[in-house]
Amino acid sequence: MTQSPASTLVSAWKTATATLKAGRTDSPSIDARLLLEVAAGCSRTDILTDPYRVVSPDQQSVLDAFVERRLRREPVSRILGRKGFWKIMLTVTPDVLSPRPDTEAILDVVMLAFPPHEAFEMIDLGTGSGAILLATLAERAGARGVGTDISSEALAVARENAANLELDNRATFLRTEWAAGFGDDSFDLVVSNPPYIPSGDIPGLDPEVRDHDPLLALDGGPDGLTAYRELAPEIRRILRPGGVFAVEIGWDQGPPVKALFEAAGFEGVIVVKDLSDRDRVVTNGPDPRTNPIPRM
Repeated sequence: MTQSPASTLVSAWKTATATLKAGRTDSPSIDARLLLEVAAGCSRTDILTDPYRVVSPDQQSVLDAFVERRLRREPVSRILGRKGFWKIMLTVTPDVLSPRPDTEAILDVVMLAFPPHEAFEMIDLGTGSGAILLATLAERAGARGVGTDISSEALAVARENAANLELDNRATFLRTEWAAGFGDDSFDLVVSNPPYIPSGDIPGLDPEVRDHDPLLALDGGPDGLTAYRELAPEIRRILRPGGVFAVEIGWDQGPPVKALFEAAGFEGVIVVKDLSDRDRVVTNGPDPRTNPIPRM
């Protein structure tokens, strides 16, 4: 009886990629590599420089199970329990929104608005995993910040991420609704990625989002603007004179969200596009698409 050849890093990657491609998942090659790295305890460099390293039967079984979960449209970040965002790695659980590259448009604004060595205080409203707050603190050593959320489970994840990144000495997390309990003129920077999907659109979302992100972090009310109606006056109240705010929006929400912040008393409000050239952030800060972000 002829024994099947042992699986190697490169053959396991190719097989997993082909399976995911046949299952019509997005980014099959990247997803297969990320799953293989964890299943086989290897790095991207290992796959490239030692492609014929043998994958053990136990490692192959783990990879096969990962691939089956991905075929059922479970996101890679949920399968692995982690997700890269900006320049940091975050733990993610079913209690928090999985961070997305679109949200990094807020960081583009922040990096341009606050020079590397400037000291400032910030708040992240509806912090979830702590992604925006912790990515900012990792880049700006003079910054200190607070993350708020109404979900105790989300705050536990954010605290874990802060500790893992050794940022817990500059990050505080509190359970409250938006900025309730904070005084006027408290912060130099206010950021938020609130729920903004219209309730009626949620059933039509991709399964990776609809079935795996918490509804609390998605549902923006009948028109998707409920959170912004609450946030605009609150941000105006807690932001110091000369301070900057930046909130993520849906691709078609630029004009109405801009109008809400102008009605709250803000001047110089602009809509910033993401790297896909879609409206993504409303802010009174600089536009990173027309101003270069300074080198670190």
